[in-house]
Amino acid sequence: MYDIALSVAACVRSGTRADVAWMVAPVVSDEALAFTPGGGRIGDLASGAFDGLIGDVAARQLNWGRRVRHVVTEVESAQSGLAVGTKAEFLVVPAVQFPAETWQYLVDRLSVAVTTELDGDHVLAVRVESGDAITGLGVEITPDHITTSLTPVPRLVVAGQGPIAEALVRQGRLLGWRVVCDPRPDTVAGFTAALSPLDAVVVMGHDVEISSRCLMSALESDAGYIGALGSMAMQQSRADWLAYRDVTDLTRVHGPAGLDIGARGAREIAVSIVAEVIGVLARS
Repeated sequence: MYDIALSVAACVRSGTRADVAWMVAPVVSDEALAFTPGGGRIGDLASGAFDGLIGDVAARQLNWGRRVRHVVTEVESAQSGLAVGTKAEFLVVPAVQFPAETWQYLVDRLSVAVTTELDGDHVLAVRVESGDAITGLGVEITPDHITTSLTPVPRLVVAGQGPIAEALVRQGRLLGWRVVCDPRPDTVAGFTAALSPLDAVVVMGHDVEISSRCLMSALESDAGYIGALGSMAMQQSRADWLAYRDVTDLTRVHGPAGLDIGARGAREIAVSIVAEVIGVLARS
C-alpha cells in the first residue's frame, strides 16, 4: 500500500473515488492496487494476474468494501506464480472507508495494522493503527475480521546502467529491498518523489547532464541516503551543473559512493555502496 498511498491520498482530497485492493491469502505483501472511475489503475498487485477480477468488483462502485474469494486459474498461475487451484482472497475497499489518517501514515512509511470488520464478505468498517509494536508482514483472519500488518521495506533507486548498476540491483534485492533501476532522469524523478528517510538513491553515469538531473531529483526527495559514483572530476562537473541551477547544498551527497574498503570490480563496489547505505540509514 505504501507505493499507492500518495496517489490515493490525492484522490481522497479531491473527492475522486478510489477502490483499494490487496491480497490477504495465500500471500501477504505490501502490494496494492487502486482503481479509479473510467478504468484508471494505480499500483501493482500479483503482476496484474487478478486485475480483471478485482476491477470488476471495483467497477460496481459499492458503498462498502468486499472480500473476494477466488480459485487461481492456469492463466493467472502463469502470471502470479501461484499454483493452479490455489484459493486466493482479496479485499477491495473504497478509500473513503479507511480512517482519514491512514494515507498519511502510509505516505510517511509507518508500520500499520489495517483491520477490516466483516459481516460475511461485506466490509463493515476499517480500523487502522500505527506503532513500533507492528513488525513485519502478516495477516490474521477470523470469521468477523481480517487484520493485515504492514512494515515498510527500504527502497533503492539506482539511476544508471552497466555492470555496477546491475551488481547493485542484485545486492539490494539480496537484502530484501525494493529496487528499481533506470538511467532516465524523468523516470527517476517519478521514483524519487515518494522516497522517505528509509530509502536510498545511487546516481551514476558518464553523461554530466543526465546524471546531474538524476542527482537533482534525488536531492529534492526525502531519501535518507544519496550516493554519487564517478571520479572527482565527474563529481565536480555535476556540482557545477547543479550550482548553475541554484542547487549548492550537496551535504547529503556521498560521493564517490561506497565505503573505502579497497573494492575492485563491480561486485565489490556494489558491496561497499550497500554497506555505506546500511550505515547511514542506521544512524539517521
